[in-house]
This record gives sequence, structure tokens and C-alpha cells, in this order.
Amino acid sequence: MVEEMSFCVRDVMQRPLFQRARLIAGKNGGYREVRWVHILEITHAAPYVSKNDLILTTGLWLKRSVQSGLDYMRQIIDHETAGLCIEFGTTVDEIPEEIITLCDNHDFPLILFRQPVRFEEITQDIHSYLINRHFGLMKKLEEFSQKQQQLILQSTDIPAILRLLQKYAEGQIIYLSSIKSNKFYPAVERETAEAINSFCNNKLKNFDQINEMEIWEIDETHYILIQPVICFGQVFSYIGLMIHLPLPTEYTRLLLDYASKAVATVLLRTQFLEEKILRNQNELIQDILSQQIDSEEQAQMRMGLPSPDENRYLFIGGIIEFEHNVLEAGPERMETMNQDLSVLIRSLLNRFQMHHLMMMKNNQIYLLCAKEKLNGQSAESLKRSILRLISGLKRFVEEALGGLNFHAGFGKTRNQLVETWKSFKEAYQVIEVSQAVPAMKHCCFYDKIGIYQLLKAVPQPFIHVFVSDQLSSLIAYDRLHHLDLVQTLGVYFKFMGSKGETAKALFIHRQTLYNRLEKISDILGEDFFEPQKRYCLEMALLGYELLGDNR
Repeated sequence: MVEEMSFCVRDVMQRPLFQRARLIAGKNGGYREVRWVHILEITHAAPYVSKNDLILTTGLWLKRSVQSGLDYMRQIIDHETAGLCIEFGTTVDEIPEEIITLCDNHDFPLILFRQPVRFEEITQDIHSYLINRHFGLMKKLEEFSQKQQQLILQSTDIPAILRLLQKYAEGQIIYLSSIKSNKFYPAVERETAEAINSFCNNKLKNFDQINEMEIWEIDETHYILIQPVICFGQVFSYIGLMIHLPLPTEYTRLLLDYASKAVATVLLRTQFLEEKILRNQNELIQDILSQQIDSEEQAQMRMGLPSPDENRYLFIGGIIEFEHNVLEAGPERMETMNQDLSVLIRSLLNRFQMHHLMMMKNNQIYLLCAKEKLNGQSAESLKRSILRLISGLKRFVEEALGGLNFHAGFGKTRNQLVETWKSFKEAYQVIEVSQAVPAMKHCCFYDKIGIYQLLKAVPQPFIHVFVSDQLSSLIAYDRLHHLDLVQTLGVYFKFMGSKGETAKALFIHRQTLYNRLEKISDILGEDFFEPQKRYCLEMALLGYELLGDNR
């Protein structure tokens, strides 16, 4: 196993100079890795030791007191040193029982030389071994990296990369995918695979919850070193290595890190190739938008659905619109960003197992998604997947594109693909509402925009006239006197005439609100809160907000 390549205390005990040494405490700490040897006699050890140092001493610090010795030991234990070697006969002739107990409790190896030994010979021996060993491991890593690069240049075969990793790691490799079934290299018995899959599924409640290397404990002698494969800031899969110790070596970590980057490269290249091929689907979306397809079966076949069937799938159309800064980004940068966004969105759609068509047009991406009607929750399941898609996209643009603004809109679900042109029309309306109405900024589904469905269905000139008839005098007074009477009226209606809540929401004194309401009453009439008039005014306020700068 690869973790046995770690140079540990148990390996130190096999060196020739340690043949007459004895491990008198911390016998369970033989796995502790040794990276350097340090000779230390002073009592204040903390500033001079590092993690994984093997410390050599004559025990001069033991001459003071047992308490002094315990303080010294706690320092080097807290600094996670590898162990302590003490030479008997030079300055000390016994080790207090309290120190032996402390070492046993912390699994901290305490090695005793009962006869004089030359510390410089020990340091020369172990340092030479460590340097040569490190050089050998670096050569092996370089060899692994070169072979991995050859595989990447030759094909897009992820299993080949994982088999190469298995060869160099000398352990069981597990590939956890968000799209396909988990794979094992080498293959394992069905019962073993099911047990490991169950364990991993329990660990990964949300597939993308881990974004850096972790160690999962199966039991006291079995662990999984897990490394995420990240593309565009999203976790698309994990590579796991079964190990038998809780402290993997740097060599092991680097192997997994190299492999995860290689798999990410292949995934990205595969997605870019697919993107080029799938651009032909643009024609189908164009035909749907222009209502040029009459046959549902033909439409589903062109979409590439596994089993075209009028009653098997649920469809939804949507648009994602990006607000590029053309002057700042430039045409080349914009094209690169659009390509990255397109690949990311398609990867997320695959990850969430949605059949889809996708078309990019200028700063807009058209999405047509399909999901099988497996149960009564198909529509909600489809929407949940879309929300996860938008969440993943938002995370990427915030981290990689400086918070590029975008709006997403999706129409109602449809039972027929040929009817999804209506969904795209509705999606446009969702985006327009989300851009114009602050309260609807994060709304992305047509059936969630409520009364705005009706307002978007009314011709805009009619809304202009209606708003003018109901609110023109109030709007004119605001422009002349800057009293925010229109906003005040909207908030007053929102809180059902509660003056306390209205004043609080507007951050004004209650008397100020009374003055505004009196002025509104003078302009609109004292009956402005009566049901029939209030309905008209509330609708006009919504229309006024929706018209935005166009009014």
C-alpha cells in the first residue's frame, strides 16, 4: 500500500543504528511520520521543533525535576513531533513513570538507548535516507505526471487516468460521479461495492458539499482519502483512495491532487467538444420558437429523448440573460466568458440529469429542459433542478466573473414539446418583471410572478393610460414637491392601512406620515381606501412600477 511509503517511527526502529534501542512508551504511535531529525537539549523546546521532527536528547532537562520533564514532553507532544530518543548514561539513568504514562496516553513514541550512541551518525543516516527517498518519490511523481499528460493528449478516457492512479497509489480507487454510477479500480465484489456506495452516500448528503481534500473514517483500520474534481468552481465528481492509516503521506495527497486536475481537464475538454457538436440543436430551438414543428414525435426525436412519447415527459423553456459590460470586457473576453458559461450550464444540466437543448444568442442562453413524469412531483422536481442550476451558476459568476449580473426566467411546464414556444414567451416576461420590480428580482418562474402575469398580458399603451388616469395627479405632485407620495401610498396599501407599520417601513415620523396621507386624500379623494377605488389604485401602482423608466 502507498501509505507504507511514509517513513515512520517503526521504520526508524529498523535502521542499523537503532538495533540496540528499545521503544519503552507510546508503542501505538509507530505510524507517526518522520521528516527530519533534531538534536535538542534545552528545556524551552517549542521555538525550535517542527511537526514530524524526531528529537534526540541526552535528557539533560530531566535533571531538574519530574514536573520540568513533563512540561518539556507536553511541549514536543503539542507540536506534533514524531517521537523522542533519549541516551542513557550520559546525564540520566532513569525515566520517571509519569513521563512514560504521558507518552502512552498520547501514543507518543519514547525510544531509549541504554548505551552511548553518536547522534551525528543518526542524523546523517536518517537525513541521507530521507533525502534520497524524497528524490525517489519526486521522480515517481514526475513519471506519474508525464504518463498522465500522455493519456490526456491521447484521449478523453477518465478510466485510464484512474487505472494509472491505482497503479502508482497501490490502493483501491473509488470514483464518485454525480452523473453516472460509481466506479472501482480495480473492480470489487458486488457486496463490497454496495457497502462502500452506501457509506459514501451517507457522507455526501449534498453532492457538492466538499471542496477540498478530506479523510473519511470507515473503521479503525480503513479510511478513504477523498479529493473533489472541480470545474468552474463546481464539484462534478470525487476521487477516493482506500488507506489503512489516518495520516496520508504528502506523496499520496499529491497523487490524488494530480489525478483530480487531470480528470477535470478531461471533463472540460469533453464538455467543450460536446458543446461544439450540440450547437446543431440551435436549429430545433429556432424551429420551436417560430412554431415550425407540427409533429410532437418528430420534435422529441430531434431533441434526442430516449423514448419519444407524448405522455412520458414534462417540458419547460427558459432564458438566462447576462448583463455584459462590453466596453470593459471587450469582444474577445465576452466570447470567452460566454463559452465558459455555456459549458458550465450544460455540465450542470447533465449533472442534474435533465434532458435538454441549449442555444446561445448574443447575451442570452435559451434552455429547453425535459424530465420524465415519474410521479406527481415531476413539475416540482424539474423546478428544483433548475433552482440548483441557477444557484451553481450564481456561485461561479460571483467567484470567477466578478459578480456578473444575470437574470433567469422560466415559463410554465408543458406536456408537449411543440408547445414550449409559449414557455419562452413567458420566460421573457419573467425577466422583464425581475428587472423592473425590485421585489421580484429573484423570481425566476412565470407561475410565481402572480398579478404581473395579467399586467404583462395587457398592451403597454393601455397600462400607460390606466396609470395616468389613476395616479397622474399624484405623480405630478411628487415631481414638483419631492414628497414620495406614490411610494407612501404603495406602502400604506401593503400594510393594510396600518399607520404604525407604514411609518416604520418608510423610516419617517408618524406625524410626517399623517401629513402625507392628508395630502394624498386631498389629491385622490377621501375615499381612496374604499375597496373599489383601492383595487384600481393598487393595480395602477403595480403598473407604474412595471413601466419603470418607460412611463
